[in-house]
Amino acid sequence: MIESLFSMQDKICVVTGGSRGLGSYMAQGFLQAGAKRVYITARKRDACISAAEELSQYGECIALPGDVATSEGLQNLVSGLMSREQHIDVLVNNAGAGWGAPFGEFPEQGWDKTMNVNAKSPFFLIQALAPLLKANARADNTASIINIGSIAGMVGNAVDNFSYAASKAAVHQLTRVLSTELARDHIRVNAIAPGRFYSKMTEFLSNDQEAFEEELQTIPMRRWGEASDIAGVAIMLASKAGAFITGQIIPVDGGTSVVN
Repeated sequence: MIESLFSMQDKICVVTGGSRGLGSYMAQGFLQAGAKRVYITARKRDACISAAEELSQYGECIALPGDVATSEGLQNLVSGLMSREQHIDVLVNNAGAGWGAPFGEFPEQGWDKTMNVNAKSPFFLIQALAPLLKANARADNTASIINIGSIAGMVGNAVDNFSYAASKAAVHQLTRVLSTELARDHIRVNAIAPGRFYSKMTEFLSNDQEAFEEELQTIPMRRWGEASDIAGVAIMLASKAGAFITGQIIPVDGGTSVVN
């Protein structure tokens, strides 16, 4: 029973921002759980192709490079998927951006870029891929959308990442409203709100040993997240194990959101 609950067998998955960090962790997890095929996309072409080749040791992984934050890049991804597949089962909106600056110096450019990548593009990608998500979805075989939010969208400390925090709060609310909109089509919509994980975006902190150790003291579990931490929750939400879960924001943060 346990194996069938968490099995990804025969599922076709799409992971944006899948070339590194959380995206690659989830893509690998899906493949190791038996996914039929995983598509990853990323803005940097060579990195995307290289990551797909690396992930292919776990199963079939296909690179579709492009920038989903642009209309052209989003449409190219959708066209590429529609030319290859009759349906998809899982969409992970993971591509993200951040911009740090003090409150009095925070630029409009940083606000717009972050909101466009983190909040606008997931909505329009879901809109465009809805027909593929609906195509094979049934009451006993739901499709799953997983949006990647952040505990930054839940707590009151932006740490100079004002647009990032606001955009992730928007992702959480978008998750809730789309879960009710798409439920009738047997599509579940949930969000994972990660705390600190090792990624390109957090290198500034993980490379500063003193600051890293200081922040660990603010995390009840006294560690950062690892690949299996995010992959496990994503697999649960994408498989039968999560079949009755929709509209939820799940913090994966070692308890940080509880004490902050």
